[in-house]
Amino acid sequence: MLKKTVGSLPFRLALALFVGISGGLVANAGVMQVVVTVQNLLNAIIMFTVPLIIIGFIAPSVTQLGSNASRLLVIALLLAYVSSVGASFFSVASGYAILPHLHIVNDAGEGQALPEVIFNLHIPPVMSVMSALAFSALIGIAAAWRRAGHIIAALNEFQDMVILIVTRVIIPVLPFFIACTFCSLAYEGLITRQLPVFLTVILIVIAAHYIWMALLYTLAAVYSKKNPFRVLRHYAPAYLTAIGTMSSAATLPVSLECARKSDVLRRDMIDFGIPLFANIHLCGSVLTETFFVMTVSLTLYGSLPPLSSLILFSLLLGIFAIGAPGVPGGTVMASLGLIVSVLGFDAAGTALMLTVFALQDSFGTACNVTGDGALTLIISEYSNRMENKNIP
Repeated sequence: MLKKTVGSLPFRLALALFVGISGGLVANAGVMQVVVTVQNLLNAIIMFTVPLIIIGFIAPSVTQLGSNASRLLVIALLLAYVSSVGASFFSVASGYAILPHLHIVNDAGEGQALPEVIFNLHIPPVMSVMSALAFSALIGIAAAWRRAGHIIAALNEFQDMVILIVTRVIIPVLPFFIACTFCSLAYEGLITRQLPVFLTVILIVIAAHYIWMALLYTLAAVYSKKNPFRVLRHYAPAYLTAIGTMSSAATLPVSLECARKSDVLRRDMIDFGIPLFANIHLCGSVLTETFFVMTVSLTLYGSLPPLSSLILFSLLLGIFAIGAPGVPGGTVMASLGLIVSVLGFDAAGTALMLTVFALQDSFGTACNVTGDGALTLIISEYSNRMENKNIP
């Protein structure tokens, strides 16, 4: 039993978090130069495989959906958008109710700079994440419409190859990547120095993540009439991985592994929905960003943004979240234009926004990933109902 626990993925991920933070607090510049080099290399390998994983799982899954493919894509996009915008509106309401009663002081300073990498091995992905999503959807739909047997067989074989890459390469290196990431954060001082500044706000945001995840799984349970814990109970490894990688895309292999353990999720909907939602469903990041722009506005400018501006910001942020890459800081980086143009932030505001967002990016990502299970439960039930009613 002990051997099984020690060898489990959750234990290895938790150990990686502890080792990384502990090492970063005592490491010198020479050690950190090695750490950041390894981190850079592992990140390049993981990011290179992300488009392959997306194509390997989404394209074959779309071909199996037949004439329902385009309908399910639209449903998935709507679910992701509604969840993200809903999370943003929830954050706006919470911000107006809580922030005026808090004493927020800006005490964030610059952290210790990381040393340069020893060497930079550039491994660019074969295509961008959004290109991979578009390619997978179009190829899958076209193959389904054309009933292209050879292409469908090739896509299925490619999926088997990608599964081998995931199980034999990506999952084994994830704990090392997580350890390096947290070692860097601890060395920079982002964990020890800047966390106390917005500790209260960060705790509020994390609590809001759990509330939003509970809402998503409750709605999924009501719609599907299935126990949501039959999905949620398998998501601990994915949650911990997302905390370490700060990337929905990098967490994708573990998310797929967790979802497949559920007996209420359809296998074809897992292979279709989990990779898709990993890149378009960023509810936790959107919730966090909305609350933090309100916090930064109150801190630097002395007042909360007007409600009309926040409503417009939330509606547009939902669109930007769908197109944002599922990588660390992807949501806030994609939406910096909104922060400046809609909310009127200056350079100091955007800089502080990027800093405080980075402090909890891992928890927002974990919310994104875990929420994907609820949306996959919804589309699984939707597919069952379409098949039962023979809806084309």
